[in-house]
Amino acid sequence: MQQAATYRQRSRELLAKARAELDTDPAQAGEKAWGAAASIVKAVAEERGLFHRGHRALSVIVEALEQETGDLDLGRLFDRASALHINFYENLYDRRSVEIRLRAVQQFVERIEALLSSSR
Repeated sequence: MQQAATYRQRSRELLAKARAELDTDPAQAGEKAWGAAASIVKAVAEERGLFHRGHRALSVIVEALEQETGDLDLGRLFDRASALHINFYENLYDRRSVEIRLRAVQQFVERIEALLSSSR
C-alpha cells in the first residue's frame, strides 16, 4: 500500500509540474503529464498486485479498468497521455494542443484516483 501512495503522490506532483511548465516548455509539460497518467495507473496496479512495467502493461490495466467500471473514456484519455509522451520525442504539438491533452490527462488521473482504495 505504501508504494501505491507513493505513485499517487508522484502523479499529483507531475501534474502540477506539467501545468507550471506549459508556457515555457510544452514538450516537457507533456512528458510530465504522461508521467502523471502512468503513475496513477501504477498506483492502482500496486494496490491490486498487478504487473505494471512497460507501456503495454499499463495499457492492459487501463483496458481492465474500462471493463470493470464501464467508463469507456478511460482508454481514450490514456491515449491522450500517450500522445504527449510521443510528442516529447517528436515535437508534434504546439502549446495549445499540449494544453488540450493536459486537460484530458487531468480527467484521467481524477477518474483513476477515485478507484484507489484510499479514495473510497
